[in-house]
Amino acid sequence: MGIQVEKFDTVKRHGWAALLGLSLLFVVGLNEVRAADKYIIDTKGAHAFIQFKIQHLGFSWLLGQFNTFEGSFVLDDKNPEKSSVNVTIDVSSLDSNHAERDKHLRSEEFFNVSKFPKATFVSKRIEGLDKKSGKAQIIGDFTLKGVTREVTLAAEYVGGGSDPWGGYRQGFAATTEIRLKDFGIDYDLGPASQVAQVHLYVEGIRM
Repeated sequence: MGIQVEKFDTVKRHGWAALLGLSLLFVVGLNEVRAADKYIIDTKGAHAFIQFKIQHLGFSWLLGQFNTFEGSFVLDDKNPEKSSVNVTIDVSSLDSNHAERDKHLRSEEFFNVSKFPKATFVSKRIEGLDKKSGKAQIIGDFTLKGVTREVTLAAEYVGGGSDPWGGYRQGFAATTEIRLKDFGIDYDLGPASQVAQVHLYVEGIRM
């Protein structure tokens, strides 16, 4: 779960970022200056991941991911606050490596994918940009199970440059936490299992 972002002179000189994104994004330094460069998240080549992690009864961790999502981002050198990210997730593609558990998670007790098949993240603004560390906070609206709430992605620039196939790529990572009850998921797995950690790893190809 299009993201937009423009670019900059050099990674060494700028090194700041704004993710996307599902999804993630922030502004970073690039090798050459161009007007608004749009990047498509490389899900076709499986170079992007949206993963989640939540405690199970306070005894262990349950890990999983969403196998199907799409999105894009744009980097803006002169106006980084105009950089943006948009991600759409196919919630039914949830995969925790256990068929029966996944069936339960897709049911009405959890994600209710038959009624709410998609989740989305749409960025609204970028804050706390640190040019030296390449970190920023991306604030946006996350919609899940028909509920929209503002969430903050802690984003970090990973790297960028030309690829072996004549293209140009940028990579970012981001994390956030989702309180299940905030999105209408009220299945009781104990007090330690109320908040899910979400991790996004995004590699975009410049259009």
